[in-house]
Amino acid sequence: MDLSTLSQPVHSTQQRRAQQRRIPQRRIPQRCTRQRTRQSSRRGPLAPNRWAGRAGTLLACLTIVWATVTVMAPTRAEAHPLSTTAILLDVAPDRVTGTVELPVDRLAIALDQPLTPASVVKPAKLAELRRYVLRHTSAADKNGTPWATSISGGRVETIDGVPHLVLDLTLRPPDDGTVHDFRLTYDAIVHHLLSHQVFVSIRPDGSDDYTAVGMLDWQSHTVLVPAAGATKEQGFAAAVRLGIRHIAGGADHLLFLVMLLLPAPLVARRGQWVRADDLGRNCRRVVHVVSAFAVGHSITLALGALGYVSVPTRVVESLIALSILVSGVHAIRPLVPRGEVWIAAGFGLMHGLAFAALLGDLDLGRGSLVVELLGFNLGIELTQLMVVALLMPSLLLLSRTRTYPAARLTVAATGVVLAAAWLAERTTLLTDNPLNHVTDALIAHPYAVAATFAAVAAVSWAVPGLRASRPEELPSGVPS
Repeated sequence: MDLSTLSQPVHSTQQRRAQQRRIPQRRIPQRCTRQRTRQSSRRGPLAPNRWAGRAGTLLACLTIVWATVTVMAPTRAEAHPLSTTAILLDVAPDRVTGTVELPVDRLAIALDQPLTPASVVKPAKLAELRRYVLRHTSAADKNGTPWATSISGGRVETIDGVPHLVLDLTLRPPDDGTVHDFRLTYDAIVHHLLSHQVFVSIRPDGSDDYTAVGMLDWQSHTVLVPAAGATKEQGFAAAVRLGIRHIAGGADHLLFLVMLLLPAPLVARRGQWVRADDLGRNCRRVVHVVSAFAVGHSITLALGALGYVSVPTRVVESLIALSILVSGVHAIRPLVPRGEVWIAAGFGLMHGLAFAALLGDLDLGRGSLVVELLGFNLGIELTQLMVVALLMPSLLLLSRTRTYPAARLTVAATGVVLAAAWLAERTTLLTDNPLNHVTDALIAHPYAVAATFAAVAAVSWAVPGLRASRPEELPSGVPS
């Protein structure tokens, strides 16, 4: 028997015991053990927070999709038309004459006909278009007594780079034949294109300048026209209403503002959006973004309206669509950390040029232009503040839940798709925007959209499992 073989295991055992005495065992800290246990419990089947996040994602997507489908209408419209209708009235003692400038492309969509600048002046088609405009134009005094209305002429003029059919309008008062204050009713094109706008201006007898009277749209077809012309106070008030209704009816301007507000309750970290707990910081950020947009569009609105800057309308409208596209992508993932203010100010310059083009359609004189420029800008700011007041409380509350990443991505992605369609249409890549009915619905149901945000925020906050306890739990992308 080999004694060395029998002693080997004993020798090995002694070596192991000696080694254990020399090298103490490594103890795992209790804190790390708790952390590993917590991580494994998150991965396990019993993870209520994980399922709550998924439920919040599904809730946000279904609610927003439901709201979009519910408010969608079959009518056709544009977000912010490349051109508008202008009615310029000249008052004489016994009659009111003027012109009606109808954009040919909008007229073609409203009538669902392939109209071109060449076809609208053909005798048969021109006579048909005169009868169409006459059916949608009327005037009456304050007592409701109708005036005689006639439409004549017909020529094509290029206004802001867009062909317009220009018709001559004549209004004659009844009885003594003396022109007094009257009500003008007009809804050509507007009755089919929900976001089309009609601007009415008047030039009293003996005056060289036009004064804005009001704006007609799908909600309002009648405007009171003062025969003596509007005073500066009346012109200022009319311009304020004009600014309010223009923004309220412009889906692209509103959508751009919403895209800027989406990341307001968040902060960029390592190329992602995470929630910021500082309410004061969030409010200051909203003020900075809205103020930057206001400063940007006010500068170019003044320069463009006064004639110092002129950019083709189609270029301006294309840049506005691009601004929504960029801000939507930025709301999904930060392109420029802490750069929302610069994005709002830079693209606000483009939006101001569009506002200036609309004032140019009124053909105002320099004397009334300054007053009405201030009123128009004030109306724009009031509407923006109203939008912020309607949406921001819901966004702040929603940002404190696990639902917000899904809601933010859904809204931002919708904005990107709509902006891409507008950009393709305004750069003539598309002849007809297939998403017109969506923007039409947004314009027709603004309070339903705000109520949807509020409902999603309230439901998400009411469910304890959907509340986010820490900012780190809200990364950009699909929620954890």
